[in-house]
Amino acid sequence: MGTNFRDEVLSRRTFAIISHPDAGKTTLTEKLLLFGGAIRDAGTVKGKKTGKYATSDWMEIEKQRGISVTSSVMQFDYNGSRVNILDTPGHQDFSEDTYRTLTAVDSAVMIIDSAKGIEEQTLKLFKVCRMRGIPIFTFINKLDRQGKTPLELLAELEEVMEIESYPMNWPIGMGKEFLGIYDRFNKRIEQFRVDEESRFIPLNEDGEIEGDHKLKDSGLYDQTIEEIMLLNEAGNEFSVDKVKKGELTPVFFGSALTNFGVQTFLESYLQFAPPPQSRNSTIGKIDPLSEGFSGFIFKIQANMNPAHRDRIAFLRICSGRFERGMSVNIPRIGKQIKLAQSTQFLADDRSTVDEAVSGDIIGIYDTGTYQIGDTLTSGKDNFQFDGLPQFTPELFVKVYAKNVMKQKHFHKGIQQLVQEGAIQLYKTVKTEDLLLGAVGQLQFEVFEHRMKNEYNTEVIMERIGSKIVRWIEGDEVNENLSSARSILVHDRFEKKVFLFENDFALRWFQEKNPDVKLYNPMDSEH
Repeated sequence: MGTNFRDEVLSRRTFAIISHPDAGKTTLTEKLLLFGGAIRDAGTVKGKKTGKYATSDWMEIEKQRGISVTSSVMQFDYNGSRVNILDTPGHQDFSEDTYRTLTAVDSAVMIIDSAKGIEEQTLKLFKVCRMRGIPIFTFINKLDRQGKTPLELLAELEEVMEIESYPMNWPIGMGKEFLGIYDRFNKRIEQFRVDEESRFIPLNEDGEIEGDHKLKDSGLYDQTIEEIMLLNEAGNEFSVDKVKKGELTPVFFGSALTNFGVQTFLESYLQFAPPPQSRNSTIGKIDPLSEGFSGFIFKIQANMNPAHRDRIAFLRICSGRFERGMSVNIPRIGKQIKLAQSTQFLADDRSTVDEAVSGDIIGIYDTGTYQIGDTLTSGKDNFQFDGLPQFTPELFVKVYAKNVMKQKHFHKGIQQLVQEGAIQLYKTVKTEDLLLGAVGQLQFEVFEHRMKNEYNTEVIMERIGSKIVRWIEGDEVNENLSSARSILVHDRFEKKVFLFENDFALRWFQEKNPDVKLYNPMDSEH
């Protein structure tokens, strides 16, 4: 393995981008890929008519709606680092996919729209990062439009997110009057919309432009200098240690659409973001620099190539080196499997990967063996990494095939899409009706769309509304307790589950049947 392996691992930076829909996540991802030379031409998400779609939105329904539904993985090299970006769905109905993706990263980049400030979905995802102690870097976007003042945004960030912040740079003006950023960290001013030669202006010891410069004639320059003095006196100290613990977030201002401030952000991010970190397992922490190969599956995606009906399991490597053709153990089922086909991603462009190390994300072809959360190990190792959060669905529909002759396609489609983890499948105990559960309505629409397009099966979905879901400890329960207000079903692992109509129905059931112990898997996770 040697020092080469060590250097390779330490050069990895694996992060997810989290934000509310429309804050500019896909645009920022594209610009980062542009710097990494991974793409030559950024297709903006808004430019639908040109047929140029964002590189990271590959599924048909995403192209129609301009939203990221699934998390894709992109890899590029920059300044001696190998960067793995996990693009996450911004839409709240897909928060489950995003939460799981956040288990596979070592840091997160949070994008905030300068006009809207902190939005609900961003806060939710941020809390997950805080819970896991993931370092967070903040990019405040859309400075080329009018928005809240930088001081207001900073105050909101600290109050709502309950985290300290340190602005690495500071905007000079905003919207039509946006002149550039005062780069505290690199001690220079980066001008907006100027030619490359005059882009950077160095600052002197006092943090000001030396001599004459037309920028000094602007009142915005004086205002910025005053605000910088205020930040230096009253703001937080920069602390690498606090960044690593997720207690302080470095803040960068910029505009992803005009590609301004993105390179400065990327270079600072790579300097301070952590390399691959150790992970908890049943035998204690697993060091990313240890030689034995291990990793876990955090996502399964069917039909990334509709022509081949393939399924790919996304694997985060946590230790050792992956080599194509190696044999690995799946401790959950006590089986060995050979990893013959493996792939790396740039959205839907895939290339076979022969080697990868801790910190990398690779795709392995799945014939139905894997489940989300599976640990893979090599040699005699048989430990398992900590489980991934299993979400409790809130909305339910009854589902069946429109055409009875298409039952085979219908069942195959359901089985594969359920294994991806975005929707959950239940079967009523008495009538064996199929029910689907999801966190949000959009997941049902995506399911219906994909069943039609990928499995050639039209489905009928009858809404049965929102339910409170509780699993049964020990699984022993009298089937006659099932009623219209507390429906008894099996989940896809044959465990018994009650779907209660509302809180009242749940409480009433518990009072009447104190011997039936109910639980919510989300409670044991948190």
